This record gives sequence, structure tokens and C-alpha cells, in this order.
Amino acid sequence: MSQTTRRDVLKSLGTAGVLGGGAAMAGCASVTAQAQTPTTPFRVAATTIPIVGSSQVFPVRRIYCIGRNYAAHAREMGSDPTREPPFFFQKPTDAIQLVPPGQTVDHPYPPLTKNYHYEIELVAALQSGGRNIAPADALKHVFGYAVGLDMTRRDLQRAMGDEKKPWEIGKSFDKSAPIGPIHRVEDTGHFTRGKIELYVNGKVKQSADLQQMIWNVAEQISKLSEAFELMAGDIIYSGTPENVGPVVRGDVMVGKIEKLPDITVKVV
Repeated sequence: MSQTTRRDVLKSLGTAGVLGGGAAMAGCASVTAQAQTPTTPFRVAATTIPIVGSSQVFPVRRIYCIGRNYAAHAREMGSDPTREPPFFFQKPTDAIQLVPPGQTVDHPYPPLTKNYHYEIELVAALQSGGRNIAPADALKHVFGYAVGLDMTRRDLQRAMGDEKKPWEIGKSFDKSAPIGPIHRVEDTGHFTRGKIELYVNGKVKQSADLQQMIWNVAEQISKLSEAFELMAGDIIYSGTPENVGPVVRGDVMVGKIEKLPDITVKVV
């Protein structure tokens, strides 16, 4: 069949309604348009953290945490505190529990554990990222800092470790990452030193200086960027000092980092 004859046949079929003519083509166009602008069957709330002094909020993309980043804490966890390569784990973004300064926030005691531990930490929030970031360039990617708690179901973490299984269940559960608002770097400067403390029922449980970190924030960013492409919205829990320990329902925890407002959490 010649090209001219084929066009004539297709035209006649369209006119007769066999191909649906313009309506069929319009329907195809509609399907194509829908494919280009997909919708979702339900909404998922975004995780954000308030920014101090602004109506804006910080959107959280990923939560990274570094393990055993203070020598004394590494020892109490049964590890060698020498400067071996750091290791990291993640929490889901909905592990975030916002703790406004000046307020006491109820924190639910999680299921499945009988040994629930506090870990006070400085949190760095990134405004940009990349791969293979040099330590000398790392701090320019930091948007701000906050006080955070890395809450841990220690018995589950240890049980998984003993079985050589991933211990996500001990770290990555609902509201396991209480955090205060983010303070911009231009307001606080970078945190290379300063007191970090955790009180339970008015008694000091953890007390150290940020300069005692084995890997400082700049080095953490650099090391993380070797394994992951860091991006704006990533936050990094930078490790906890020694003397982690258990809390029970009714206990009130107060997290303190020099130059940042305290956060207060009650276990319920």
C-alpha cells in the first residue's frame, strides 16, 4: 500500500469513528499529560525543624549519626578509642521530636525495651553538600546547629550486635531523635569547643567538652561525603560523651550545650 493510500484509509477510519478521531487523540493527550504530572493517593507530612529568629523552617532530608565519637564513651561501650575510621548510621526523618526551648515535652517510653538510654549530642544542619568534601571546606556547608538526643533501646541494640545483625531496631524508632530548634551559624559561630551536658531529674549524668570529639564536625562531614552525596537538609548527630544510662517513665531530661538554649524532655 502506498503512503498516499495509507493516509486516505486512516483518514476515512477516523471520520467513521473507528479510531475515535479527535476525541481519541484528545484522550491520548490527556493520558500523556497525567503521566507528566503524577499525583499520589495520600499525603505524607514533611519533617521540618524551626529556625530561630525566622518564620522559615529547616526541611530534613536525612538524619546521620556517628557512633562512639568520644574516647571515654567508646571505652564504656567496649571499643578501642583510637582514631580508627568513624562509622555512621541513620535514623528515619520521622524520628524527629521537636522540643521548643522553655517547654517540657512528653517523650513516650518506646515498646520492646527494658533498658532505654539517653545520649546528648550536638546536631549540625547542612545547607549544601556534595561528594568527597575536604575537611577545610566542610564547615561552609553548615547552616546551623541544635541540641539533640539520640535515644536508644540499648538492650535491643546490644542483642542485635551480639547476633551480628543490624541494630536499627535499637536506634531508628519513633521519636528517637528529640531536637531543639536550629540556630544559624551567623548567630552562634561554629562549635569546636564548649560544654555539653545531660541532666536527669536535676542530677548531671553526662558532662564533657565538644573539643573532646574524636572526629570534629568538619571531619565528620568530610568522611560522610566519601560514602554518600550529602545535600541540603541533611542533619548530623555528632556523637555523645561518656556516662550514657537508662531513664524510666517520670524522669525529666535536660540537654545543655554551651551557647544554645536547653531542651527538656519528660519520659511518659
